[in-house]
Amino acid sequence: MGAPVLPVAGAVVLLAGLAVGVGAFGGLRHGRDVVTAVARAVVQVLAVGLVLGAVLRTPALAPLYLALALGVASWTSARRLRTDGVALRRVWPVTVVAIGTGAGAAAGVVLAVGALPTHVLQVVPFTAQLVGGAMTATTLAGRRMLDDVAAGWHEVEGWLAVGARTGEAVAPLGRTAAGRALAPALDQTRTVGLVTLPGAFVGLLLGGASPLEAARVQLLVLVGLLAAETIAVVVVTRGIGRFLGVRPGARG
Repeated sequence: MGAPVLPVAGAVVLLAGLAVGVGAFGGLRHGRDVVTAVARAVVQVLAVGLVLGAVLRTPALAPLYLALALGVASWTSARRLRTDGVALRRVWPVTVVAIGTGAGAAAGVVLAVGALPTHVLQVVPFTAQLVGGAMTATTLAGRRMLDDVAAGWHEVEGWLAVGARTGEAVAPLGRTAAGRALAPALDQTRTVGLVTLPGAFVGLLLGGASPLEAARVQLLVLVGLLAAETIAVVVVTRGIGRFLGVRPGARG
């Protein structure tokens, strides 16, 4: 049974106030950002609840919802990766492919072997989680690669001077960035149950599922995220490396 609305609203307000208060005490000056983020989260979560309700009533809408999720995720990641040397119109297709390929491949494996029922109630939330994880990994890998290329541009220029292609010159930096971007997913997978109880596990328990059922779904989510994020970071670092013709952040 869900919690009453007023206590939940009160808890959200108090938690937001706690974040603002402690941030102000610590001199973070992020009070407005916290209030804005919480307000947006409230509106977006309520909107998603309404949209998912419509999707569950009309399963034919599921592909449209997932396409929208992919579009928003890839656009968000692309905006983070935009620099003077990497235009948004060029990086967005790369993030679309990275996130879409990662989430699609992982979800496809799970559904192909029958690990989850092919019902919209299971497919949509599971795939959406994969899209979200792939988005985060794509942003981390791409941003770190751009920063590393900018910091080590003299090394890249050296490779270019001896005839290497741009993708070849930045490939080592891309591999390093991809590996670093996977660290959170690897740590979460290694320590699951020992350090934290992940969201899917807790949510299923609160919804009345048995611990074993919750563990089964959480395992699929964790390993699915690891697979999706691995694919995403490899695709985005290689994709960005192909058109880094000038030093990221450099102005002509």
